[in-house]
Amino acid sequence: MQFFKTTSKRLIMFSILTICALVAVAQDQLASIAPIDKRMRAIDSVSLSKLLEVERFFGEPSANLYPTWDNKYINNYSVEMPKEYKIDLRGFHMPCESKRVTSSYGYRRSFRRNHYGTDLKVYVGDTIRSAFAGKIRVVANQGRKGYGKYVVIRHYNGLETVYGHLSKQLVVEDQEVKAGEVIGLGGNTGRSTGSHLHFETRFLGKFIDPETLFDFDACDILNDFYLFSSVSKGKLLTAAQAKALPSNDILASMGGPTFQADKEAQSKAFQEERRQSLRASVHRVQKGESLSVIARKRGTTVAKLCKLNNIKTTTVLRVGQIIKCS
Repeated sequence: MQFFKTTSKRLIMFSILTICALVAVAQDQLASIAPIDKRMRAIDSVSLSKLLEVERFFGEPSANLYPTWDNKYINNYSVEMPKEYKIDLRGFHMPCESKRVTSSYGYRRSFRRNHYGTDLKVYVGDTIRSAFAGKIRVVANQGRKGYGKYVVIRHYNGLETVYGHLSKQLVVEDQEVKAGEVIGLGGNTGRSTGSHLHFETRFLGKFIDPETLFDFDACDILNDFYLFSSVSKGKLLTAAQAKALPSNDILASMGGPTFQADKEAQSKAFQEERRQSLRASVHRVQKGESLSVIARKRGTTVAKLCKLNNIKTTTVLRVGQIIKCS
């Protein structure tokens, strides 16, 4: 009887020790896998970012019009202007609560220089909003000169708007904003003789008098569309009149070499070339694929794939995982 009790105790102790050993081994295996998993997640993130890079770039507001997207102050893009272009003004939101225009667009005799925007009376701390939906391109400070603290927004309708002399900027570069979204606070920074908002509207860097587009007293647009023209004075259009005109792509290429159609074709070819290049550099793992299968498809070797992705030949691939190929 004593023999059986002793044997039973030994079996229980052996079982406990075996279970502890298995748990320890499992933990060691998980610990060894964890760093690899973290590295793979990092590689996936980098590869996905690269894969989507061109889509993000060409997804910028009015990318078909503007040659670049950067966060520097630009007022001249040095591009051939389209002969005509329809600018959709619908969805406009007043940039501030104030309706009072203190200085209009045009030549200032007292200062002997041109004034390229409309000044609206605001007080320090008043809310400043985006006139249209778009993306913040510039958030900067010119100090005591020029705009002081200012914001530049590129909009989906082709316009860029500038908001100068702010006391505070409440947005960051590359941030998307809706029409009417708060972007800053009114102020008196820069070359200013009193608190006000300096508000500009531009198209491809060419200044447009804001008062030819908007009725600030009525807090509204003057018409649904504005037909920009590089050869004559622009004009306002109703939605019906705008619809009756050719598309912007056709309008832009009409009337000679301005904004040539082949330039657009070259741009599209460049976009496609960039996409293909980026897609060729990574591979999304499909069901049943191994490193050897991917290497064969991509014209490379397993060893190179392992080196690029910091993995081993025995690494088990996950469906949907991004593998760097070049």
